[in-house]
Amino acid sequence: MDTNAVSDVAAQLLQAYETGKPIPPIIDSHPGATVGDAYRIQQEQVRTWLAGGEMIKGHKVGLSSAAMQEQMGVDQPDYGHLLSGMFHLEQQPIRTANFLQPRIEPEIAFVLGKPLSGPGATVADAARAVEFVLPALEIVDSRIQDWKISIVDTIADNASSGGVVLGSKPTPLSAVDLRLVGCTLHQRGELVATGAGGAVLGSPLNSLVWLANTLGPHGVTLEAGHVVLPGSMTRAFPVSAGDTVVANMAGLGSVTAVFDTPE
Repeated sequence: MDTNAVSDVAAQLLQAYETGKPIPPIIDSHPGATVGDAYRIQQEQVRTWLAGGEMIKGHKVGLSSAAMQEQMGVDQPDYGHLLSGMFHLEQQPIRTANFLQPRIEPEIAFVLGKPLSGPGATVADAARAVEFVLPALEIVDSRIQDWKISIVDTIADNASSGGVVLGSKPTPLSAVDLRLVGCTLHQRGELVATGAGGAVLGSPLNSLVWLANTLGPHGVTLEAGHVVLPGSMTRAFPVSAGDTVVANMAGLGSVTAVFDTPE
């Protein structure tokens, strides 16, 4: 894709946020678009958000579990940016109208105490960089009609990012085996899914390493204080106004997302 095409698609996605109306799949109008093109579209939007006063507060890895890859019809992870306006307080009503097609998924969030960069980052490097982990719920959303996304569509759309709710119990890595952390997900009081940390690339730490080594060649370092979401332990579930979603994670505590009641 040339520069004009990249800018045009980025503008369409930005407009979808404003109008609340999703756009047709990008891959339909640009069948030759590559993963590299998609990240250029993503970066164009990030530059616009930063110019508007947002701050980068971390990154997310998407499509890092077999369940999510199967659900979305893709075969590789991707990454997106977490901006300051995406973070919501636990137990505080989240305005559902701010999203187009929201879904929710449970994750183990890393909070970095030291910078981490690749290429060449190892699991040992990643473990040293993590200050603590938190239970988290990620709200994924799509500016693409009916979630009909290819890997190009989701990457261009900031990895289908929407929002983040962090739990309030920090846990050091030394206190837990992330691979064995079990999770239950309740929506409106009903158990809808179970999962485990090992579903995320074998261990959420592997996802953090993948992110550092993928960003490193582009000159991007994962900064101290930033949040990294490594990927979902279950498939994603649609949410709507009035929903309460609770993720309980063994050894890590729980996190609750409350969506505003219908007006």
